[in-house]
Amino acid sequence: MHFLGIDWVGVNAENGRKLVLSLVFIAVVVGGGMGLRALVGLVLTRTDHSTLQTKFWTRQGISLLAAVLLVLGLLSIWFNDPARLATAFGLLSAGLAFALQQVITSLAGYFVILRGSTFTVGDRITMGGVRGDVLRLGFIQTTIMEMGQPPAVQGSSPAMWVRSRQFTGRIVTVSNAQISSEPVFNYTRDFPFIWEEMAIPITYESDRLKVEAIMLAAARRHALDATAMAGEAKARLQDRFGVEPVDLEPRVFFRITDNWLELTVRFILGTHQIRGAKDAMSREILAGLDDAGIGIASATYDIVGLPPVELAGRRRMGRAAASSETAE
Repeated sequence: MHFLGIDWVGVNAENGRKLVLSLVFIAVVVGGGMGLRALVGLVLTRTDHSTLQTKFWTRQGISLLAAVLLVLGLLSIWFNDPARLATAFGLLSAGLAFALQQVITSLAGYFVILRGSTFTVGDRITMGGVRGDVLRLGFIQTTIMEMGQPPAVQGSSPAMWVRSRQFTGRIVTVSNAQISSEPVFNYTRDFPFIWEEMAIPITYESDRLKVEAIMLAAARRHALDATAMAGEAKARLQDRFGVEPVDLEPRVFFRITDNWLELTVRFILGTHQIRGAKDAMSREILAGLDDAGIGIASATYDIVGLPPVELAGRRRMGRAAASSETAE
């Protein structure tokens, strides 16, 4: 195109038509995708877990379909010659692979998450050092509602001010590329239950059988009833991984130390019930120990006796006085 005395490279009537067609095509695909996602939101209005899962994956499918249509459509509009398309695609791929390594790895991680069923929206996971519930799974990042950490890992980075598995209020985005370099812990997807333990130290003189009975009674009252556990959850775990859940009934274990006898009760709970159940158990166990007159052992020292002490200065004074009396 010759304009203002300049030959403008690439500006011609054909490219202008392609530009207009591209803009119209983008508007149609993006608008259609937004309309379909809004329609899904209107149809699926229930707030139960299964409906939220269906809504999320339907919207994800619409987004993926729109992205594929955009790429194929724009390539078809601008590269009608296969030879030019192959050359341009090769050059573009090389440049993008060098400049957007992290983005490409994150996008690949997204498809790995989908294909491997690593986690989905609503799952409680630990990924990239962040523990919490998945709010959103995007092409590049995963959005997590952060929760606190138990005291055993309280000193890990980043610092936490919530000392248990409850939400901190922070929403964290984690790159999907983390799935390739770090393990992902999923607490809910295939087996939405978790084993927990509570340890209580007592002196060797205490009634250990009474303490064991108190701990077992509290665990059986507030922990998950093994007979009421969803049968499909156990069957799914066994069919998929060949693992059968064991030790579902509460049990107390003894451990001998040089200071006290440590009793640990092991029980199973739903992933989102842990802090409330442990709080109720702690109150009940303390009340039972108080009624039985049993205290919790602590790191104290019992001094049982002292050897006789004789001061060297006083002993020398006594000898000097004796010598003086002899001389007189």
